[in-house]
Amino acid sequence: MELLILVVLVIALALFFDFTNGFHDTANAMATPIATGAIKPKTAVALAAVLNLIGAFLSTEVAKTISGGLINEGDGGVHITPQLILAGLIGAIVWNMITWIYGLPSSSSHALFGGLIGAAVVGAGLHAVNFSVVLSKVIIPAIAAPLIAGTSAYVCTRLAYRITRRYANANRRGAFKYGQIFSSSLVALAHGTNDAQKTMGVITLLLISAQMQEPGTGPHFWVIATCAFAIAFGTYLGGWRIIDTLGTKLTEVRPAQGLSAETSTAAAILASSHLGFALSTTQVASGSVLGSGLGRKGADVKWSTAGKIASGWLLTLPAAGAVGALAAIVANLGFWGAMADVIVATIVVLWIYLHSRKTAHLVQLSKLDTVGDAVGIRGRRAKRKAKKQAKQMKGGNR
Repeated sequence: MELLILVVLVIALALFFDFTNGFHDTANAMATPIATGAIKPKTAVALAAVLNLIGAFLSTEVAKTISGGLINEGDGGVHITPQLILAGLIGAIVWNMITWIYGLPSSSSHALFGGLIGAAVVGAGLHAVNFSVVLSKVIIPAIAAPLIAGTSAYVCTRLAYRITRRYANANRRGAFKYGQIFSSSLVALAHGTNDAQKTMGVITLLLISAQMQEPGTGPHFWVIATCAFAIAFGTYLGGWRIIDTLGTKLTEVRPAQGLSAETSTAAAILASSHLGFALSTTQVASGSVLGSGLGRKGADVKWSTAGKIASGWLLTLPAAGAVGALAAIVANLGFWGAMADVIVATIVVLWIYLHSRKTAHLVQLSKLDTVGDAVGIRGRRAKRKAKKQAKQMKGGNR
């Protein structure tokens, strides 16, 4: 009976994580079309929710990487228990909330991996984790995918401006907005093929560890369906508030840049999903936005902001692992230890949420907000304003 209660509780936590993933990562797909005016915030979020739902049904390769590759299988199942999976999820959720309240750019995916690895190492030992899979399907894609997407976005943006340079004065590049509707939709679809898979993999890993499913098998249809609806519901219910902030604050993204960034992001995510690479869609989208900004003349990279983004990426995996490890120490005490973990995590999450309500006017809670700020673009209007200010200063000094 205790095992059944624990399994139900872990599934509920996993779906809550999936919901928050959709809540946060809508911006990955819809930030640039909102910024350029290609699509309205609420329409964009509704479209992203539907496409996240569809994308979740298209592939299960990433789910299999987590359920049958990340944690080693042994006699009678895998080298991890439902209690440890619970601890890993708590590590991911708590770290997600901490970074959310402080506006630190982070990856929900890496928070999940870090939490699971930390809990597995503390609860079952180093042999429980397949570090070759962690390296080949988590670490290397985390480094390579943003660089590839950023380079692709840079080249595409340069080409777009070169091809349409004769229309610069006529302001006819606005036609790229229509292409953005398609490209941003493709990113939303790709997001569903990768991010929703991670929760499917966790639930499948849970069922295998509880001996309710055969080792080496993929997720059941009911797991796929519930995870798909959870991430889509999170996208629709919470995403428009974050994305509305992005639409007014993201640094002057033009339609040609947006189209290039979105196309590069979608291509990188879809290729990774096909290969079973469990990457961070936030990192890929960030790399694309930075690359597209640099591809346009007049870009000014704020390396301090770029450094903040990079620090968030580097910190997430070990920090979530540390939280997961602490939770695993308590969870190893047995059923009531796991219940104590849940109670403490609930109190922490509620405190962070209530604190965020008090400081909502001080903190912008979006992971891609700082990405747009990392690349400042000087458009014609900004240049004219700068020249005018320079003349006024020069006249005042006479």
